[in-house]
Amino acid sequence: MKNLEILYEDNHIIAINKKNSDIVQADQTGDEPLSERVKAYIKEKYNKPGDVYLGIPHRVDRPVSGVVLFAKTSKALVRLNKMFQEHDQEITKIYWAIVGNLPEEDHARLTHYMVRDAEKNKSYAYNKPKSGAKEAILEYKLLGCGQRYYLLEVKLCTGRHHQIRCQLAKIGCPIKGDLKYGFPRSNEGGGISLHARSITFTHPVKQEKITIVAPPPLNDTLWKFFYENLES
Repeated sequence: MKNLEILYEDNHIIAINKKNSDIVQADQTGDEPLSERVKAYIKEKYNKPGDVYLGIPHRVDRPVSGVVLFAKTSKALVRLNKMFQEHDQEITKIYWAIVGNLPEEDHARLTHYMVRDAEKNKSYAYNKPKSGAKEAILEYKLLGCGQRYYLLEVKLCTGRHHQIRCQLAKIGCPIKGDLKYGFPRSNEGGGISLHARSITFTHPVKQEKITIVAPPPLNDTLWKFFYENLES
């Protein structure tokens, strides 16, 4: 299937390396969502008659690239939903972020209290507890330095709306291209330099630990620079 980078597939789940222009599921834009393309791929590959089942236990923001997990059976979806919603500590999500400012520390654990503004589709981070705020925790470490940009690896400890974008901006390190959270210039194509690098979880049926890793968008010269430096 053209334009679909499949990272993992078995009878129960399928993982795709999402481009930063893809929406995971249908929204008000009317653009074709990734979920529909995955359904078309399954229908074609397995000659399935009628509608193809595909569950969405996991979402990644539109301007972000990287690994997205789908369920191919209702059993897998129920178990993955439970895992994502109730047992988030069983799931490890690692992201890579390119920022324009060097953080004060090479590695740190950030705790903020976040409030979501649904109308503006934006979140705000505070240093102290606040009415209506949810605790947001992440850990980051510096992975690479370029002439003008820095690569951070981020491990999410909670799952809040725009959490990485908001928390990194709060410490003065907005993600490259993220105008909404204070980066001065947009990226070509409108995405941001945030990539869902890997996800580790217990397989919903086989009950074994599985890690799925997504290469960053190597058609972007900056991602290519950092990736090749890490590989070497």
